[in-house]
Amino acid sequence: MGEAARILNERYTFKDYLQWPEDERWELIEGVAYSMSPSPSWRHQGLASELGRQLGNFLANKPCRVFMAPLDILLPEEGEEDLPDNDLDTVVQPDLVVICDTDKLGERAVRGAPDIAVEVLSPYSWERDLRLKMRVYEERGVREYWVLDGGNRVLTVYSRDESGHFHATASLVSPSSPEHIKTKTGGTIPDIAISTVLPGFSLDLTALFRAVEI
Repeated sequence: MGEAARILNERYTFKDYLQWPEDERWELIEGVAYSMSPSPSWRHQGLASELGRQLGNFLANKPCRVFMAPLDILLPEEGEEDLPDNDLDTVVQPDLVVICDTDKLGERAVRGAPDIAVEVLSPYSWERDLRLKMRVYEERGVREYWVLDGGNRVLTVYSRDESGHFHATASLVSPSSPEHIKTKTGGTIPDIAISTVLPGFSLDLTALFRAVEI
């Protein structure tokens, strides 16, 4: 997990965040700042770029849009709807986001939960991505959370159930992996049915993982 910023018992806000050096990358989660150093590896970037390309092609001429990091996403919690941006204490930078409500696109940041948040796991970020950020994304309205594990060549999609909690609805495994594509019930699904937000999206897993080959 990234190092907490500067003063561990300090509660930071977006106003503080905006004053930090532009060549440093941080995330604020419930007032605690986490370093995003070191910079992602070329494999990490290759996976994010290829997934962004496929999503961008699918969303061409559609109302939803895909954006890649770095992009500040402000996530107010319940009861903070009327707070100004500067007073919010959670700002994250997912590797990719899909946003279907353009009213969330502010001049400086996106305010409000994206429809899809995507994180590509890295050795220094996996714990934060799979625990802390997953909880925050769930609590603050992200409709789907995609976790891409390049090492094991698996993309897991977490969707909301009727109670508002995330559950894994699909785990898509590269053809080069001995594992099968599985759902939470143990059945099999084609690799096109991975998203309730983007029905009909066809993910080319072979092209996705080819991006990390030399």
